[in-house]
Amino acid sequence: MNRFTGKTALITGAAHGIGAACARRLTNEGARVAITDIDITAARATAAELNGATAIACDVTDPQQVTTAVEAAAAQLGGIDIVINNVGVAGGITLEELDETEWHRQVDPTLHGTIRVTQAAIPHLLTAPGGGAVVSISSVNGLAAIGDIAYSAAKAALVNMTQNLAVEYSPARTGTIGAASGWARFNVVAPGTVATRVWDDKPTNFERLRRAYPLGRVGHPDDIAAAVAFLAGPDASWITGITLPVDGGLLAGPAVFIPDIGRRETVTPNE
Repeated sequence: MNRFTGKTALITGAAHGIGAACARRLTNEGARVAITDIDITAARATAAELNGATAIACDVTDPQQVTTAVEAAAAQLGGIDIVINNVGVAGGITLEELDETEWHRQVDPTLHGTIRVTQAAIPHLLTAPGGGAVVSISSVNGLAAIGDIAYSAAKAALVNMTQNLAVEYSPARTGTIGAASGWARFNVVAPGTVATRVWDDKPTNFERLRRAYPLGRVGHPDDIAAAVAFLAGPDASWITGITLPVDGGLLAGPAVFIPDIGRRETVTPNE
């Protein structure tokens, strides 16, 4: 398929994992992609593997860096049609352990960084032919009580933020019904456990977590990239403001039960 021929995309946190898989998927389908990441060396290495991709340094906690990166991407790509907000920081600590420093360490990149990037990109998205598209990566942690309270709160906030933006920048609100531009769609993908580098030092966790998933495995970055490509592309032209769980069936109900007490085994997925 070449759903993104002639389209441009800015992806945050795209040097590794889910972000890199999204960059690869969109590039393979014809998009020109800006790979932004705080790790510019890794971003350049990933961009070098992809035809027509460019690497741009960006720390989403720094408003000036965000503005500079978005403008650089628009200049180098000739506009921005799609934004994929992929940065997220988890902590894995309890409420009692959560202090101001740790709260901001997690929430600032995960939530505020997404807001900064989206806000900076809006002028470009509103000029995108066929309408702009934004897909933000949340988590099943933002949809159910799975643990990691600061991370989960930030991921949950992305859902409501997306709903508000989907309405605010819709053709009906912007007065652009029937117009080729002047509006944008906003959606969310909520992954379950995904095999990325954050799990490299915890390989035994996959067997424990796998048993919780009705589909019998944890996710792969390409699973998430496929969902992102759908929501960012023309097949989702009548979809905005939704959250799509990509979770192997976890939210339908964990597959593992403890028969003697009839309660589900506790697990803590984390993308």
